[in-house]
Amino acid sequence: MAADPFSFYRGSAALFYADVDRLDDPWADERTSRVWIQGDLHAENYGTYMDAAGVLVFDVNDFDEAYLGHFTWDLQRMAASLVLLGYEKAFSDATIGEMIRTYARAYVAQVRAFATGDRDHEFRLTLETTDPESAVHAVLLRARTETRVEMLATMTTIERAERRFADGPGVRRLEDDERDEVEAAYRAYLDTIPETKRQRSVSYSVKDIVGRTGFGIGSAGLPAYNLLIEGRSQALEDDVVLSMKEGNVAAPSRVVDDERLTGAFEHPGHRTAVSQRALQANADPWLGWCDLRGTGQVVKEISPHEADLDWEVITEPDEILPLLESLGQATAKVHCVSDAGSDEALVEFQTEDAIVAVIGDRDEAFADRLVEFGTAYGELARDDHRRFVDAFRNGEIEGLPGD
Repeated sequence: MAADPFSFYRGSAALFYADVDRLDDPWADERTSRVWIQGDLHAENYGTYMDAAGVLVFDVNDFDEAYLGHFTWDLQRMAASLVLLGYEKAFSDATIGEMIRTYARAYVAQVRAFATGDRDHEFRLTLETTDPESAVHAVLLRARTETRVEMLATMTTIERAERRFADGPGVRRLEDDERDEVEAAYRAYLDTIPETKRQRSVSYSVKDIVGRTGFGIGSAGLPAYNLLIEGRSQALEDDVVLSMKEGNVAAPSRVVDDERLTGAFEHPGHRTAVSQRALQANADPWLGWCDLRGTGQVVKEISPHEADLDWEVITEPDEILPLLESLGQATAKVHCVSDAGSDEALVEFQTEDAIVAVIGDRDEAFADRLVEFGTAYGELARDDHRRFVDAFRNGEIEGLPGD
């Protein structure tokens, strides 16, 4: 988090919600204040995944903070991240403002398209639907060239015609008692896989388990395990790697006071998996949850076909603006599939209808308001980053050692 303002922003979602909870939100009413949101939407939380139908999709990713809240919170968090990204690339204020407006307009246009049709579950950014010259298409192509065999080669070794995890940095071998606990949790997890997504083969037997360390900024320090599982066949190239990671308390839940949500989730791992299934049409067929030593875990596949946007190579506004149109569309998609038409029952209305009703004919005012927020919060995040670094390096953060 100390590295730069963007890294600090990625790791401080709870601070963001403490701030926005105090602000007036003219776009939030009884319905639009309680829709499924990704919860930590920023420019680096978009990428590819292989859906349950075997199609490579570019979409919003990382649902560790997903919850129910104002639909605008996702857009505001994204807008501020674009400001910080624009600062890093030394863009002018006018260019940064146009970036946010492009994203906002694409979002609203896609929500309106869903409201006038009934095809939100069918809309996808794929190899077939994206411009072959676009940054999104390039990410999809990169994901397509990755293979399971290559991924397994970096994580495992083969001994006596059987695969196991390779030893290395961040890999911890388990004692028998700990392994037994993880295997018991895994067996409970299997019951959370929907019947329609279950494999009809030799799948699911456990080959190896290791403890893991070293996750992203938002999940730093959370206990985790990797499980090597038999895939669709006994062929070694079909083996599957699952992550079992402790779920964290969703940042938006710290400011959302809603009795309906109090008992809706067994634990944070359950909430993470349910949220992803709600927000992501045709989600990972391995996605589920379990309890390990009284702590909720989320379980999902570590897929070779996950590729994130590389903002280091996307440097010019004429590349970024078309990309932001796709990001706006992807954001609209996750909001609008997670409503009365999804398998989860917490949102009992059509999200697109509610959003269109609250925006009305004020599309440009909505975009301008997002620019205003993003600009102000980007400045605040830069100041907060400086304060954080000063406190960190001088040993003033409680619970952390000084120099």
